[in-house]
Amino acid sequence: MTRALSHRLRIFVAALILFGLSVIVFAPGYVEYDSLGQYAQALSGQYDDWHPPVMARLWSVFGRSGAMPMLVLQLAAWWLGLGALAMGIVDRRPRAALAILAVGLVPPWLGWQATVLKDAQMTGATLAAVGLVGWWRLRERSVPRGGWAVVALLLSYAALVRANAIFAIAPLVAMLVAERWSRRIILTVVLTITTLALAPIVNHRLLAASPSGVARSQALYDLAGIAARVPYDPRLGLSPTEVAGIRAKACVRPFFWDPLGEPTRCGTLLRRFETTPPGMIYARLGPAILRHPVAYAAQRLAHLNSTWRLWVPARWPNANPPEASEPNDLGLGQPGRVAVTWQHMAGKWVDLPVMWPIVWMVLAAGGLAVTRGRGLAGALFGSALGLEASFLVISVASDFRYHLWPVVACALGLILAKPWLGDRRIVLTTLGALILVLLIGGIARATLPLPPQSYEGMLG
Repeated sequence: MTRALSHRLRIFVAALILFGLSVIVFAPGYVEYDSLGQYAQALSGQYDDWHPPVMARLWSVFGRSGAMPMLVLQLAAWWLGLGALAMGIVDRRPRAALAILAVGLVPPWLGWQATVLKDAQMTGATLAAVGLVGWWRLRERSVPRGGWAVVALLLSYAALVRANAIFAIAPLVAMLVAERWSRRIILTVVLTITTLALAPIVNHRLLAASPSGVARSQALYDLAGIAARVPYDPRLGLSPTEVAGIRAKACVRPFFWDPLGEPTRCGTLLRRFETTPPGMIYARLGPAILRHPVAYAAQRLAHLNSTWRLWVPARWPNANPPEASEPNDLGLGQPGRVAVTWQHMAGKWVDLPVMWPIVWMVLAAGGLAVTRGRGLAGALFGSALGLEASFLVISVASDFRYHLWPVVACALGLILAKPWLGDRRIVLTTLGALILVLLIGGIARATLPLPPQSYEGMLG
């Protein structure tokens, strides 16, 4: 046995052991409110598109086996991707291979990956695809056709399982298959537009999911945000009573859109829009942005700050992975004590910079500049930035889990490329931006009052 083969075998065994331990510790998997809805649909055979139905359809294949099969799938994809990348690089950089496996053990990241949610499914599928590409390319070999077929299947699932995943996948694919930036940009745009156009057809016709009205959320959130910031404007399509209610009840929150949809808060104010076609609401939003660009920018920047976790107080909610599954009568159980201990430990990381998406955005931007977008690392940086950039216009909630793939992708890109050894000017600029972000975020967490630590508290 050659030395390189011996190293790869050790990495393979290590990844297999870590996968097995992860399944044992987190079985039968954590489930949250969203998970319950998808499992209920999988059991009933009645699907809607509030959450992408491809996950519920996949879940239905396992019958009444609970969350365990889905947990095994997403943890297998997690460790397959990491293990394949580590094996691809171990013969030249053994310490980097160990660092790649260590990424999978960062407590809050693994804690979220052990939660059966579309975000973990998307991250697992994308990471497995990247790992397969890396297995060949990191050894300076071409990916065979069969390998590309598996990669395409994984990325197709990832694109369907999260509505905004294409903003990560399109640049990833474009940067993996094209070298010129002009071709990459064209391919990214084509893939994005095509996927956004086909996804509703796949969801509603192929997967037989009924429309739920989820497409109205973004437009209503931003329309209400504009209305709350400007003098009454009837062209927004909201009545004086509705706007007065939005302002009086503080229905627009940077943290999430939920108060606008929650009947106990503001949901009744906009109930008449439940039957309005989404296209008609967006037809109002477009001109509203042009007439009130400052108000729209204020609306989006307030939310971006919240979801990127820059100027926010300590313990900003929905960063720590769950320590218990959502109570339910569907037979979905609770992981054991070791898992609870792990999640409790992970919760202590939420105020560390490793859990601030804005930190990883700075690092990804610097990494992309240093690598010039070349190689697997460049594709990872581009994928991370693509998804994060989409939050400029498409995002209504601040959960950390939405950023799991960009954070992991950037961490892996840093290990693969070692960009801190690149262009000195870019490195120093990135370092300066990083120090500024850490300073701002640190002051905010040290001085701002603690937020409510419950969903109801954040609603109110």
